[in-house]
Amino acid sequence: MTEKNTSIRTKTRHPADFLTYIAIYVCAIISVALLLGIIIYVFAKGIRSVNWEFLTSVTSVLKGTTGIAGNIVNTLYIIIVTMLIATPIGVGAAVYLNEYAKPGKLVSLIEFATETLAGIPSIIFGLFGMMFFGQTLHLKYSILTGSFTLTLMVLPLIARNTQEALKTVPDSYRSGAIGLGAGKWHMIRTILLPSAMPGIITGVILAIGRIVGESAALLFTAGSSGLLPKNFTDLLAKAKMPAGTLTIQLYLSATKGEFGVAFGIAVVLLLIVLGINLLTKALAKKFDVNRR
Repeated sequence: MTEKNTSIRTKTRHPADFLTYIAIYVCAIISVALLLGIIIYVFAKGIRSVNWEFLTSVTSVLKGTTGIAGNIVNTLYIIIVTMLIATPIGVGAAVYLNEYAKPGKLVSLIEFATETLAGIPSIIFGLFGMMFFGQTLHLKYSILTGSFTLTLMVLPLIARNTQEALKTVPDSYRSGAIGLGAGKWHMIRTILLPSAMPGIITGVILAIGRIVGESAALLFTAGSSGLLPKNFTDLLAKAKMPAGTLTIQLYLSATKGEFGVAFGIAVVLLLIVLGINLLTKALAKKFDVNRR
């Protein structure tokens, strides 16, 4: 009798529940439709501009070429420099907050500062980076100025994602490792960090996605030069030189009325973002120790 009543209750849904399910599905469909609409529209407008010459050359009035190779190199350069600085600091801060720091005013202050940094508009970061890194430290418009500024922007993202990933690791892992005689740092290095690796990787790659899509801060700090380094020495020296990323070049092309070039860059950026999301899923699945 009880099983019969239970089956009747599960088959009979309240009208409010039915409307909620409909609303959820409608929201999901709208989200997918918006994404597909943006992708289709951008590809329809810009796919004709994307070719081998566009991807491997630089814009030159004398040669009559239009290309974004220099901007691609600049974007990769800024990503590498920024993540080399931000990743160890962000992960280290998260480990300290979650594993070493005792709950109190200091921890609350650090978490408040992290959340505040995450909510500051990027244009303010750009203004600060231009004044402090560019003028006070005399780095001027350069990749280093842009990278240091972006480090401040993505630190909260990496730190918060790492902290949440560490919180998902069961406490039994910690007590078991310590019970077997493992030291605190050995336990963190060999058990906690590998277990939290999917969340850490997600935070790192999301930070890369934010760097790829950033323009306001870089316009004030990195400049807009799209020159391509000729050799390895020029590549190293480029760290102290102005460098325009793909988003900066997209903005400049659009303001000049070169919408074909702008949409071509938008296609490249969309492909990069889609690739980053696929890479996130693949790496998170690969390093997930719970699936092994």
